[in-house]
Amino acid sequence: MSDADRPRGPFHAIRGGKDDPPPPGGSLRRLASILAADISGYSRLMQVDEEGTHARVIRQRREIIEPSLAEHYGKLITYTGDGFLAMFDSPVEAVRCAIVIQQNMVGRNASLPRDHWILYRIGIHLGDVVVVGPSEVYGDGLNIAVRLEGIATPGEVYVSGGVYEQIKNKLVCAYQSLGDRQVKNITDPVSVYRVLPDPAALSHARKRRWPVALLAALVAINIAILGSLYFLLKQMQNPNQAPPVAEKSEPPAVGANALPPLPARAPEPIEKPPAPAPAQRPQEAAKESTVPAAPAPVPIAAPLTPEMVFIPGGAFSMGSGDDPSEKPIHQVAIKSFAISKFPITVREWNGCVAAKSCTYTPTGKDDAPVTNLSWTDTQQFVDWLSKVTQKPYRLPTEAEWEYAARGGTRSKYWWGDQLLASMANCKGCNESYQASQPLTVGSFKPNPFGLYDMGGNVHQWVADCWHENYQGAPSDGSAWVESDCLSRVIRSGSWKNDPSYVRPSNRDHYDATVRYPTHGLRVAYSQ
Repeated sequence: MSDADRPRGPFHAIRGGKDDPPPPGGSLRRLASILAADISGYSRLMQVDEEGTHARVIRQRREIIEPSLAEHYGKLITYTGDGFLAMFDSPVEAVRCAIVIQQNMVGRNASLPRDHWILYRIGIHLGDVVVVGPSEVYGDGLNIAVRLEGIATPGEVYVSGGVYEQIKNKLVCAYQSLGDRQVKNITDPVSVYRVLPDPAALSHARKRRWPVALLAALVAINIAILGSLYFLLKQMQNPNQAPPVAEKSEPPAVGANALPPLPARAPEPIEKPPAPAPAQRPQEAAKESTVPAAPAPVPIAAPLTPEMVFIPGGAFSMGSGDDPSEKPIHQVAIKSFAISKFPITVREWNGCVAAKSCTYTPTGKDDAPVTNLSWTDTQQFVDWLSKVTQKPYRLPTEAEWEYAARGGTRSKYWWGDQLLASMANCKGCNESYQASQPLTVGSFKPNPFGLYDMGGNVHQWVADCWHENYQGAPSDGSAWVESDCLSRVIRSGSWKNDPSYVRPSNRDHYDATVRYPTHGLRVAYSQ
């Protein structure tokens, strides 16, 4: 019998769902965040070491589960033999509690053989429940949480779409959408998200994905080989039959979302582009021509374009000896380019949302940097901005970003080798530190190039794929990319990171398709 099918003690009778008996009178119906957890492979662990496994489970309940629930304002409903069920008023606290439990279990398992590890599967759902007594809860809210726990990967946390919507901008976590799942006794499919509390967990997830891609590639190759063999056999059967002549194909039509070619034009000033000429009055047009004028096209509202700064070309020493990923230090030649004076703000991003070109709707003040972006999200923004402005906007390359962040200096920070207060927004950079959100853009001094927040406040995606170090890196400032890279480079550090992240040479990376609460962007284009 599998873990999912075997009975689980008293909880089996009260787990909820449409097949349960109606609760007695005096019950309370409410909205709650339900956390359901059980131990993966509990039967196998008991067979390996029954007495030791039972003792460890009891100790973990006393030293990890119960203190974590109390710390995050959760209420233990019941233990379920090998798991437990808890209820929270806040989905944020429920997810925080789950992450703390899983991280504590990593520490407990570190000193044990792999076959002795105790791994919890945790599911969390925000929904309607009926509370009958201290240890009796019914309803779909509980039922869905248990089903999520049943499909969760051992050692991980799965949440429903309702929980994701409540926590996505409130926790420094990544979230991977697993699509809609049909669960037992629930009519509508449930949106499922996997919680990734740190980049290390995400890297582990990427390693598990490569066999799927390899299998797809092998299937495609086999199809191509079989098709070729079939064609050769047909030719052998009909040697006098001429091969079919391919019809002349027309050039492909330009798609609705394709960018039109950029017209040749003289360079424009970066700071203040010239205002368009005033429209001609209809009366004046009638005097000049007797030909009836065509209906005027409906004007497209101009976006709130980022303020750009011109960066002159030059050469610099890229990298440092502070971290293996920043080695070797190497010379890079940079061509002149323009880069946005500030990270892209919520107000600027919302122009793309209003045009229905960006699918992610951010939260926060208009003049705060937009956050919780994946690298894929940034491509929607630069494509839209390029289309409406007729300028080739893009993400800066990693080399361009570091060159701009240094501002012509060679020191550890752009202002010198020592950390100074009130120069950047990070954890440990300032006396008055605000941990909940980034500051508005431009809250600190600009660097020598006139750029703000080139270090701290918000992580900034760049164009390059992630590489472990600079061995083989381009020397011309171009983006270092491959067609199949899953991870992209991020620069600058954020308000959540320590001062080492503020260094211009610091580099980090993250999965290109996953949103993270500290990740934003800055845009550039070539002159």
